[in-house]
Amino acid sequence: MRWPDELVETPDLQGAYPRLSEAQIQALSACGERRSARREDVLFAEGDPCVAFLVVLAGKVAEVKGYGFDDQVIGIHGAGRFLGDLNVLTGQASFITAVVAEDGEALAVPAEELRRLVTEDETLGDLVLRAYLIRRSMLIGLGAGFRIIGSRYSPDCRRLREFAARNRLPHRWIDLEEDTDVESLLQRMGLTPQETPFVIWRGEKVLRNPTNAELAKLIGLPAPAPRESGWDLLVVGAGPAGLAAAVYGASEGLTTIVLDSVATGGQAGTSSRIENYLGFPAGLSGGELAERAEIQARKFGAQFSIPAEACTLQEQEGHHVVTVKEGAVIQTRALLIATGVRYRKLDVPDLERFEATSVYYAATAFEAQMCSRDPVVVVGGGNSAGQAALFLAQHVASVRLLVRDDALTRNMSRYLAVEIEQHPGIQVMLNTQVRRLVGEQTLEAVVAEDNVTGERFTLEARAMFVFIGAEPYSRWLADEVALDSRGYILTGLDAARSGRKGVPDSAGRPFPLETSRAGVFAAGDVRNGSIKRVASAVGEGAMAVRLVHEHLQLRG
Repeated sequence: MRWPDELVETPDLQGAYPRLSEAQIQALSACGERRSARREDVLFAEGDPCVAFLVVLAGKVAEVKGYGFDDQVIGIHGAGRFLGDLNVLTGQASFITAVVAEDGEALAVPAEELRRLVTEDETLGDLVLRAYLIRRSMLIGLGAGFRIIGSRYSPDCRRLREFAARNRLPHRWIDLEEDTDVESLLQRMGLTPQETPFVIWRGEKVLRNPTNAELAKLIGLPAPAPRESGWDLLVVGAGPAGLAAAVYGASEGLTTIVLDSVATGGQAGTSSRIENYLGFPAGLSGGELAERAEIQARKFGAQFSIPAEACTLQEQEGHHVVTVKEGAVIQTRALLIATGVRYRKLDVPDLERFEATSVYYAATAFEAQMCSRDPVVVVGGGNSAGQAALFLAQHVASVRLLVRDDALTRNMSRYLAVEIEQHPGIQVMLNTQVRRLVGEQTLEAVVAEDNVTGERFTLEARAMFVFIGAEPYSRWLADEVALDSRGYILTGLDAARSGRKGVPDSAGRPFPLETSRAGVFAAGDVRNGSIKRVASAVGEGAMAVRLVHEHLQLRG
């Protein structure tokens, strides 16, 4: 490859490239292996599984994006610095290549040893985790990793982009509608636009319109792992409740596996900013909260499988058996259902036609990029709608917030309502509902109605964000546990009153978060009577693990 004229070490930006102390290097050396490093040696390559934590002991190492194709050096690191990003902790494949730029020596520590060390050494753990979180954000911004090639009008292209964005996977999107050079690239690879979307990695691995599971396999996200003896705890749903259960379950010695059909974080993961979560006065994004919680759970030994959609629940010989859409069958002694809720859809004509290109149910960086500099409407009067409006106002041409009630504070926190009313980029339209969508391939406008006067008017909009309440994600349970009339899972006394048999008749059963089936618990938004807040979901996830222990002890 072509090297820069001067091998100047990249500055440590915001803690992304810290230097380890001599004591930390010595501790790592006890469980690692020293390796000589010659110029042009590849220490790890893009697409390879991350099996080791690498520390530069002498010489210099370059981190390269697109090695062997367009060779872009994104960082040069000298003695005392460590390489890689979050994939060392999560088991994903590498999104960049590390090439020796100057002869020296490196220390290779097995990834599993690093996970153990960061659990035991709080200082080292904090240093590595902070650096890796920042580096992942930097790689996403640089467009490292795989490429998604497709049309902005393609539902499958949007599906793949959403999956990559929600899982914070570094990638680059190439739009067939705008990139004039992409057709020659496809011709060189023997591909045609009609076969899009494609996922291309390292210029050699090509997937034609892959499923989310196929993309996950490409970058090393693990499928559900069978265990001969089954699992102690299976958590279905990786929102705040499920993530809390994973942390507490794994840290307290339960063999724990977590499934989710899309990504960690649940609905909270799609929030651009959570400002009222205890301990974070400046707020934090839902994606950041989910990423930190997943790493914390993995640190204690919890396993994650994404995407993995639970389809059925059965009972066999005292075990709970969950069938996964992707093909796995998982046996567990205790089950926590934390599948949350799904946003309701507007009852307007042609909604499905526009959902593929212009209708969204989340407001993250991905959605903001999709409608950058366009006028948008946000429909809803709760906190999710308010947070979405504030976030989008930073990225789009204009935001109209359509609320069917006569006051913002009817269903929205007062602090959020005040912030919205004072924002110059948001127009609040009360007593307003959407009646019709207008456009050809994509949305061009919405026809809205004043529900007091009956007057109808047209609002220019290239995208519509919908936050109008939610319904529980519980249909996959069929009639295996008791539900209320709206589909929320009954727990505790409510489950006992349902008349369903299955929980042993003993004092205190069903437990407070236990369903009508012994050993099956529910937490978070999917549970009847839950408080729809991130903090309460986290509390329920932790509480559920305590009750799982009690259940397993009673079983002997």
